[in-house]
Amino acid sequence: MLTVALSIAFGSIALAMACCTLRLLRGPDPVDRVLAFDTLYINTIALLIVMGIHQSTALFFEAALLIAMIGFVSTVALARYLARGNIGE
Repeated sequence: MLTVALSIAFGSIALAMACCTLRLLRGPDPVDRVLAFDTLYINTIALLIVMGIHQSTALFFEAALLIAMIGFVSTVALARYLARGNIGE
């Protein structure tokens, strides 16, 4: 049962990542591209967690935590840049 659920999860996440990549490349404006980037890193976190469950190792969970922290900071920086034109004050 777990193998079937993991296979479905892998497929769903891969489809979501493909849709996000398409929006990232073809987005009509920069805000859509930032949102696609944000969703793409969230999908990457989900993929790493599913890989960790599949391989029964904690290494993927630590990598997912690092990507979550870096992704949050980069999304905030990109949003500030789009809103104000500069990142720092």
